[in-house]
This record gives sequence, C-alpha cells and structure tokens, in this order.
Amino acid sequence: MRKDSKIRIVFVCHGNICRSPMAEYIFRYLAKKAGVEDRFEVSSAAVSTEETGNDIYPPAKLKLREHGIPFGPHRAHQLTREEYEYNDKVICADYDNITYIPDIAHQDFDDIVDYFDTDEKTSLMMQWAGDRRDVSDPWYTRNFEAAYQDIYIACKAILEYYTED
Repeated sequence: MRKDSKIRIVFVCHGNICRSPMAEYIFRYLAKKAGVEDRFEVSSAAVSTEETGNDIYPPAKLKLREHGIPFGPHRAHQLTREEYEYNDKVICADYDNITYIPDIAHQDFDDIVDYFDTDEKTSLMMQWAGDRRDVSDPWYTRNFEAAYQDIYIACKAILEYYTED
C-alpha cells in the first residue's frame, strides 16, 4: 500500500487539447465543489504526440468558461509508461485511445481490458456513466457543448463512485 492515499486519475484523449483537459478541469471543479479535492490527484494526457506543447484548444477553453469551470495553463503531452504505471485509473475518451495504451504501457492488449469495466485500470470514460460509447469528439463535430455534457456526466459519475459511503 502506498503512503499517498490519493486516488490518481489521468484522463486521456487523442491530442490532450480538448476532451482530456476538459475532463481534468471538470473533475477538479466537481471534487472541489464537493469538498473532496484533497482525495484526488488528477491530470490529463494524449495518446499521440501531434499536439505536444500546445495549450487547450480555444473553443474548449470557451466552453469551460461558459460553464464556470476554472482552468490553468496547460501543455499537451503524450502519456508515458511511467505516468500509466503511476496512476490508479487511466480513463480514455474513446475506444481508439484505448487501443494505443498497450504500446505506451508496454503491456499486452489482453492485460488492458476489460475497458468497459470501471474496476480495471484502463476504462472508457462514458462507461462510468453506464454508457458504452465514446465521448463526443468536438475536434470533428465542432460541438463542444455535446463533449462538455458527456464529460460532465462521466466526471460526476466517477466522483460519485469514489465518494459514496
């Protein structure tokens, strides 16, 4: 058992500029609002390197502001093996993200699944809300509100899971 009793969560999406940082900041906001922010260590990462070093995508920032979700400086980065091992939960925005995790974590795909099971280390974000689908991807749809709503529902469910008595 580790000395640090915080639950470590890393949210993952393709580029770490839209969905995963939105999830990071939405979850932090909800945890703070519930008075349990000290129970969690939350971060976000990408499965790709194409956005490395970039800030949160401006329309994603705008959506967070519209909903009163505070956020800070952000630099996109690819999930590392060490980061994978360090975190208790690796929560992916979509199934395609999950398919990259075995290469990053240096594990067999069979060791990563069942990604539809929230008890596993790696899981699909919407599964926490009881839905076996991807978080809406605003990079392609341009619908940042749909992505926000998906992420909010999932983050609320994750927080409830860890704070229920």
